[in-house]
Amino acid sequence: MTVFQNRLNALEKSYHELIVQKNIKQDLGNGIYDRYENPILTAAHTPLFWRYDLNPNTNPFLMERFGINATFNAGAIKFNGKYLLAVRVEGMDRKSFFAIAESPNGIDNFRFWDLPITMPETEIPDGNVYDMRLVAHEDGWIYGLFCTERKDPNAKKGDESSAVAQCGIARTKDLLSWERLPDLKTPSPQQRNVVLHPEFIGGKYALYTRPQDGFIEAGTGGGIGLGFTDSMLNAVVEKEFIVDEKHYHTVYEVKNGQGPAPIKTTKGWLHLAHGVRNTAAGLRYVLYMFMTDLTDLTKVIYKPAGYFIAPEGDERVGDVSNVTFSNGWILDDDGTVFIYYASSDTRMHVATSTIDKLVDYCINTSADGLRSATSVETLKKIISKNLEMTLEKTLS
Repeated sequence: MTVFQNRLNALEKSYHELIVQKNIKQDLGNGIYDRYENPILTAAHTPLFWRYDLNPNTNPFLMERFGINATFNAGAIKFNGKYLLAVRVEGMDRKSFFAIAESPNGIDNFRFWDLPITMPETEIPDGNVYDMRLVAHEDGWIYGLFCTERKDPNAKKGDESSAVAQCGIARTKDLLSWERLPDLKTPSPQQRNVVLHPEFIGGKYALYTRPQDGFIEAGTGGGIGLGFTDSMLNAVVEKEFIVDEKHYHTVYEVKNGQGPAPIKTTKGWLHLAHGVRNTAAGLRYVLYMFMTDLTDLTKVIYKPAGYFIAPEGDERVGDVSNVTFSNGWILDDDGTVFIYYASSDTRMHVATSTIDKLVDYCINTSADGLRSATSVETLKKIISKNLEMTLEKTLS
């Protein structure tokens, strides 16, 4: 047997074992959601026929010809009974592209479709595309909103990192063929984390935005915005209303952004967002939740203090460490919520909860009082209530 065939056999065996590996819930947890033992997608989950030229004549040593660096920041949708992720796949060349991964149960056995998405370009080619939010809108289309990054035309000579980020828009009926629409126009110099609301609001399309002054820094951008457009065929938002602001000394003090599209409940719209703060070790990204009014999308009605999910253990290490990020979740018919999140810009994970648990968490978890003293008062109330219950049990 040749070197090529021996290596191919070993690669195929390792790949198959990875793909069919069962994912087990971690023990105990916090009662709000369940984490799972294994990532659901890594670079190693990408097909061998993406990474290798499998012809022994042209690749006798069976070397990687197209290396994959990471699989992360995936949009999510349930389509034809399957759990689908529109994954940000990053090659070793630092270019990202989108590819669909499919699972029969939403927690393991994810397999990539044979071909990545061919995303049409506008008249200004994309330098890089990433972080797609998938939204099945009531107009009948599935929209993919993503960040399109291009080199800043005003960058000084020799500056090869300054960029301009805007919201790219595409739509599809089958997740195979995509129609590219013009980029979103807003009053903000740059845009990231733009998300389409799944329903019409007063006959208009509603868009969650994240206005920012620069490519990295939000600057005077005030948080998660909301704007309206008459059409997605040439989407223009004239004014952005700030829904959820940044705040000093919180997990979202530097910047924050909408995650996936909100989920409608009887109590309000359920939102998952990311928040960023600065530390001695650099920026730290976590996820947090809030709820908005069913009719007034600008009105936050519940917002638990602190983070919802933060990186733990191996999740803390990766290409960009100390990051959790989510732009996809799925509400199943039985009320289960699959929360898809990436860790450290490297790999994808899933956490599961229920709509009832998440609503309970938002409504009955105390808000941030924004001072140490208010945190102590919140804790003392919980302690006092529990001690009273213990005393009552002892006396009864």
